Amino acid sequence: MRETKTPHRVWEVIRQGADRVDAATPAERDRAVDTLRALAILGVVLGHWLVTALVADGGGLRTASPLQHMPWLAPISWAFQTLAVFFLVGGHVATLGYTSARARGMTYGQWLASRLSRLFRPVAAVLALWTVTATALLLTGAEFATVRTLVKLALSPLWFLLVFAVLTAATPLLRRLNPLWPLAVVLHVDLLRFGLGGPSWLGWVNVAAGWLVPYSLGAAWTRGELDSRRAGVLLLTGGAVTTALLVAFAGYPASMVGVPGAGISNLNPPTLAAVTFGLAQCGLALLLRDRLRRTMRRPLAWAAVALVNLSAMTIFLWHQTALMATTATGLLAGRLPGLHTAPDGLDWVAARLAWLPVLTLALAVCWTAFRHQEQGVRQRSERRGRSRVVRVHRTSERAGAPHV
Repeated sequence: MRETKTPHRVWEVIRQGADRVDAATPAERDRAVDTLRALAILGVVLGHWLVTALVADGGGLRTASPLQHMPWLAPISWAFQTLAVFFLVGGHVATLGYTSARARGMTYGQWLASRLSRLFRPVAAVLALWTVTATALLLTGAEFATVRTLVKLALSPLWFLLVFAVLTAATPLLRRLNPLWPLAVVLHVDLLRFGLGGPSWLGWVNVAAGWLVPYSLGAAWTRGELDSRRAGVLLLTGGAVTTALLVAFAGYPASMVGVPGAGISNLNPPTLAAVTFGLAQCGLALLLRDRLRRTMRRPLAWAAVALVNLSAMTIFLWHQTALMATTATGLLAGRLPGLHTAPDGLDWVAARLAWLPVLTLALAVCWTAFRHQEQGVRQRSERRGRSRVVRVHRTSERAGAPHV
């Protein structure tokens, strides 16, 4: 009898917790915003776990990607390269937040310090752990190339935070920016680089200009310029068709993530194809808003989204560490398929899919160990009321930290 009741009791506890989160959420909260952020976070995590391989080669590890050996898997990158949605949501909530903060008498410096604190304080634990880890590995005789590979992967998410911080700081100047202006910059940079043989360093201009396109779309969303369904349809169809033409006739890669050994990366730095693809993603996100709002009326679904949002920075900062910890631990048992072997066939894909629950468990361990870093940033806000995900948000608080 006890065995049959236990699962039922667990399920009831989960349902009751979800009901409490749902009841505590203000009716005016736009749940679609939180859902889009959560989907973007999960897209980044799953994308990295599916296309990043650490191959055991001799006494060290090297990075590889299944997209090197199976380029026909490029559509995976279309589904999981969700950074444009991040910047869309980030631009929307930042412009909302700044407008509301100024209306309440908060200075620009106070508003910016609050947002950047939420963004960067959880980073300290990542930097500290990997400083110690890298030093220990080198002192114990690990190959420098292997240590460099691991550190690069662990810290790679930080580039996003730097770009996001710059755009956040410039929010007062960007509230009225037409997205066509940064799009024109990206177009001209690519024309100079690829069409006229300009220097490759010009591409780094697109790190700011490329992600400014969806960020400024988020500001246009705040201004009410993207409320119509027509806007979403135009972005989706226009972005998708343009991207297809660029890939088919202009020589841009089909993959929307970097592929080791490829001559051109759509992501590092962003190309025109990556930006137009991002426009299509933003259009789809805008079209899904009403459906997401209806779906998030279900307490269990909303509670899951709320949990991801509360831990978004922890998930983003530690998911690569979870991958590497699993890979390193697995080496004790030898070269395991899907974890240490070359990603050169469908057998590797099947094996990697089987490893996803283990990677999720490793990330859960990281979350348990380091979530207090993220939650500590919110404590001052929580003293003033309920949890940030379920309390009444001034519009400046609506999205909280600009999560990845």
